[in-house]
Amino acid sequence: MVRAIVIEKFGGPDSLVCTELPDPEPEAGQVVIDIKAFGLNHAEMHMRRGEWAEAAKVSGIECVGLVASCPGGEFPVGTKAAALMGGLGRTVNGSYAEYTRASASNVALIESDLPWAEPAVIPETYATAWTCLFRNLEITPERTLVIRGATSAFGQAAVNLAVNAGAHVIGTTRNREHFALLEEPNPLLQMASGVYLTFFGSFVFGTPGFPLSDVPLQAIAEQVAAGRLKAKPSRVFRFEDIHEAHRVMEAGEAKGKMVVVLD
Repeated sequence: MVRAIVIEKFGGPDSLVCTELPDPEPEAGQVVIDIKAFGLNHAEMHMRRGEWAEAAKVSGIECVGLVASCPGGEFPVGTKAAALMGGLGRTVNGSYAEYTRASASNVALIESDLPWAEPAVIPETYATAWTCLFRNLEITPERTLVIRGATSAFGQAAVNLAVNAGAHVIGTTRNREHFALLEEPNPLLQMASGVYLTFFGSFVFGTPGFPLSDVPLQAIAEQVAAGRLKAKPSRVFRFEDIHEAHRVMEAGEAKGKMVVVLD
């Protein structure tokens, strides 16, 4: 049996209840992850409230940990890995647990000597930001990029990646208390005519058109370890503190990416 946080009923943070569930058994093409930490996402708040089209009993769309079992041999047992999306927390039990079972196409190696709280910042946020910047927008050095909500977890990841790539970044935030984090929060006066929008939904990670292997998560982790990317959690919670973690997220007090670390 493994510890897990389940959605007992739709509602507030107290809807999340710690219980025990049977060990997840992998099938061909799946990987069982011994979870060491997981990031918190607004999607999980909406799942908890019953506002999402799909919500599994165990929430959580991403995690980092050790490969515990891999029948297909895609990943060596015992290696450090990240798992994200592919139905996690939506159609299959997710990462709010000691172990989870993910599709091999939604798992990537992420070897690092960083404490688990730091690589837990990377998977969903940085994979999505990287895809938006380098696949959708094809960002190159010296280009100017406007990032709305630049003080959010996703916004900070996008700023870090874009600046590291040599782009000129203009960031905005709706919260005046966060203005100090930005340099010029008035992009409309600087945007050229003829701009266009693109869309990327991270739920497509792991599909043939958007393989997770395209995202350089290992290189990103190495850049974090080297100090080139500032990917630090804004707050770190224990497994038992999930109610407080969701309260902070719901109140808009996160100020960046929050993570939960398992003992």
